[in-house]
Amino acid sequence: MGCQDEDIVVEKICEIYQSISNLESLKPSKHVDMLFTQLVHTCIPPIPIDVAKLSNHVQHIRSKLIRLCGEAEGLLESHFSSLLGSFHNPLDHIKLFPYYSNYLKLSHLEFTLLIDHFTHVPTSVAFIGSGPLPLTSIVLASNHLRTTTFHNYDIDASANSLALNLISSDPDLSQRMFFHTSDIMEVSTALRDYEVVFLAALVGMDKEEKTQIIEHLNKHMAPGALLMLRSAHGARAFLYPIVEPCDLRGFEVLSIYHPTDEVINSVVIARKYPVPVLSLDQQGLGPIILPGKCSEIQAFNPLNHGNMIEELAIEEQTS
Repeated sequence: MGCQDEDIVVEKICEIYQSISNLESLKPSKHVDMLFTQLVHTCIPPIPIDVAKLSNHVQHIRSKLIRLCGEAEGLLESHFSSLLGSFHNPLDHIKLFPYYSNYLKLSHLEFTLLIDHFTHVPTSVAFIGSGPLPLTSIVLASNHLRTTTFHNYDIDASANSLALNLISSDPDLSQRMFFHTSDIMEVSTALRDYEVVFLAALVGMDKEEKTQIIEHLNKHMAPGALLMLRSAHGARAFLYPIVEPCDLRGFEVLSIYHPTDEVINSVVIARKYPVPVLSLDQQGLGPIILPGKCSEIQAFNPLNHGNMIEELAIEEQTS
């Protein structure tokens, strides 16, 4: 696909943005659903768009569009969480959520990456930005990590209330899933209790916010703990923020996976270094090259057929 085709896609995305930005409400409706479905379908094809090279005007639109998508996603999840919560056994009806199959695929992908880099089933994990419909936690706890305790963090008390209502009648999940209403930037000591931390795509909607959160996690997570993040690639970066290897200071990037199917999010898995990186330099071992460079993620070939996985080898610095 050439530059002309990329320009056509960007132009189409900007047109849809204008329509979305003119909406009176982002609450689920036939018209709202149509516009966001159109946007997603425009962004799904594996188009090698480098958003960093787009004009300032288009980058400004991208930033606003990510926030609009985040708001709409929250409203959609709240709507369906309320609907599901009206049933006697909410989880029996969870397939009513239109993107449930996507969560099944994404959760399976994340579990597969997790067990590739973990020697045992984690006893306790945290999910940051779980929202009113914590499908990732529910699917992982129900299908993959059946003995693991899940601590879900969200800054919105009403979102946690809706989420808790979904699992309170389930005899298993009600004993293994907990909800904390907190700004994750104010959570410190508790983060050391988790072997794995999941960071939702829309926690930190721009580069600065995301980097601050990652730095906070690096400061307080247990040494050797795994961090699972959701990112975006190509045109999908108009829907979600990008996390690049160079954003993960203090972490060893283990794997980056770019789906090319209807699963939108890329997945990044990283391990917190067992010892602070700076201490190695202070011991006279020379400058430490952090895992990966921003250019590496751009070097991946987004036109590969099927799903694409890239392992990042970390070269040890010795003298």
